Amino acid sequence: MVKPSDFELKLLRHLWQRGRLSARELHDASAAETRWSYSATRKTLERMVEKGLVRIEAFHGLNTYAASQSKIETLAVLASAFARDVLDLDAPLPAAAFAGSKLVSPGEIAELEALLEQLSDAAKGEDKV
Repeated sequence: MVKPSDFELKLLRHLWQRGRLSARELHDASAAETRWSYSATRKTLERMVEKGLVRIEAFHGLNTYAASQSKIETLAVLASAFARDVLDLDAPLPAAAFAGSKLVSPGEIAELEALLEQLSDAAKGEDKV
């Protein structure tokens, strides 16, 4: 799983909410918060494709973009990095910390909890090597 930048997250949130979008649709949806030019949005999308965060899907002859990594996978990566790099924790943050989020539904909390535990176990395995 790939950790997106703050700027990439702005675009991913729109893809998670609306699914597949063209570069123009994504730019228009995010312009108020990013204040980017259209070319900056396109360049960011190109980097996101290279990183594997989004994939290009042709739809009626138009290139569209879709998230390659789910919202929950991305949240797990970000929460694990925050716990490790900022809080210096060896254990994952509890998924319950996301319970009030507008981005995470109550049904997604269990999935997030499992992914956080997997990432924590993987990190512990890397420390032993």
